[in-house]
Amino acid sequence: MKKSFSITGQLVDVVAGKMFPGKVKVKDGKILSVTPVEVAENQFILPGLIDAHVHIESSMLVPSEFARLAVVHGTTATVSDPHEIANVLGMEGIDFMINNGNLTPFKFHFGAPSCVPATVFESSGAVINASQIDKLLQRNDICYLSEMMNFPGVIFGDQEVHQKLAFAKQHNKPVDGHAPGLDSENIKKYADAGITTDHECTTISEAIEKINAGMHILIREGSAARNFEALVPLLATHPEKVMFCSDDKHPDDLVTGHINLLIKRALWAGYDEMAVIRACTLNPVRHYKLTSGLLQPGDPADIVTVDNLAGFNIQKTFINGILVASEGKSLLQSYKDESPNRFLATPATASDIEVVGGEGKMKVIEAFDGALVTEKFLADPVLLNGKVVSDVATGIMKITVINRYEPSKPAVAFIRGFGLQRGAMASTVAHDSHNIICIGTNDADMVSVINCLIAHKGGIAVTDGQSLDVLPLPVAGLMTGIDGYEVAEKYENINKKALALGGPLKAPFMTLSFMALLVIPELKLSDKGLFDGIRFSFTELFEGASS
Repeated sequence: MKKSFSITGQLVDVVAGKMFPGKVKVKDGKILSVTPVEVAENQFILPGLIDAHVHIESSMLVPSEFARLAVVHGTTATVSDPHEIANVLGMEGIDFMINNGNLTPFKFHFGAPSCVPATVFESSGAVINASQIDKLLQRNDICYLSEMMNFPGVIFGDQEVHQKLAFAKQHNKPVDGHAPGLDSENIKKYADAGITTDHECTTISEAIEKINAGMHILIREGSAARNFEALVPLLATHPEKVMFCSDDKHPDDLVTGHINLLIKRALWAGYDEMAVIRACTLNPVRHYKLTSGLLQPGDPADIVTVDNLAGFNIQKTFINGILVASEGKSLLQSYKDESPNRFLATPATASDIEVVGGEGKMKVIEAFDGALVTEKFLADPVLLNGKVVSDVATGIMKITVINRYEPSKPAVAFIRGFGLQRGAMASTVAHDSHNIICIGTNDADMVSVINCLIAHKGGIAVTDGQSLDVLPLPVAGLMTGIDGYEVAEKYENINKKALALGGPLKAPFMTLSFMALLVIPELKLSDKGLFDGIRFSFTELFEGASS
């Protein structure tokens, strides 16, 4: 039996939409009663905070370690899409995430990954078909159909895509969206297919079009994609249609804060207190039918106390009446668990990533800080002995993606925006198929970091041309089970080394991880070749080449 206790303070009743001095009694992990009082402690009592869309794998931590860090910031639950590990390990990966998450009281609400693989234009480690989606959605531990990234399949009537959507409707589970840059007509088609959310909006006008089509908007602020400033005015105009999410959060950022930081920013900007807090409590609970409590009698005792709404400093976090964090310290323990993986790539040589010069201008991927979208830039190639090479002067670097699931020839292209002055960096966190992705100023350094990751069967690595640093990620090449704070420190150090190579990006490894994400336009690279995300087909590196 869980300990019974009571707390008093300024109670934030997100269901009734009011605040009052109150007393909360907890018994056996449930809210026994909530009553007004004349005198209360000088603190605010809120429901536990919820991240409405996150890929736990992007923290590089297994779920139980993610929970250890997140509860310190008042997070008690997530709506979690496990499609990163599903692209590597399929159903085995989803079961690993659920089982590891169940080691803690933290509430991971996992979805059934709708796009494994994300496209047919890349090599992944698994396929999850409509029949498997049906089986997943029948499970009580699968809460929704996760983001439908194949928006062309939705709009143009792909049979397999629409079968998955039909199963979600049949099992009465919501469908998450992913639809960047659609025009008005296609937004309506996408929403009419039963898709209820989107976290890819970058402008208010796009968000309002999607709201008018019946969708909810997740305001995203992650380590790479940051749309909070652009979208936060929705709290004033459409508060019931808004939720907060991080999408992808690296470990060092998770140590600093989570959804609590978005609450602070919104409150400091003067938005209505109840609208802000509902965006990460009431709204996701109602939309996704979550098991998280809302401070109502009979609810699970998922409670956060803060000193005040101005500073919003988290004091204590409870899940099911269990104190899981207090005064900045996590009270959850670490667990040793298995490390499933799938990694069969063989070492590369410099000749494997050579590029012979071609006719016409070269198509270059243009990357931007804080964005997943890229643009196409045309440049004259720099040649050395007839081979195209990286050019530090113009900032155009070689980029390669290598199939990690079987020995294969690397795909090679060029990218601008990272601004490296020396060295190379590589990662097996490469959305969504998580092959090996690498950029560098020269072939020797690129091969060095690539082969380091192959030796470790996954991780992130960087070299300045003299020394090489690596953070191994033995769980599916995406995560590690070691102490989350230690991982955060190691990641911070390796990220500093990457930043020291030069360039404007605040999170170079996070941005690198999205350069193989074909479903986000305009130009990306898969292990099978350069991809035009607008035409949704492969394209040649040189303008003069025939497709």
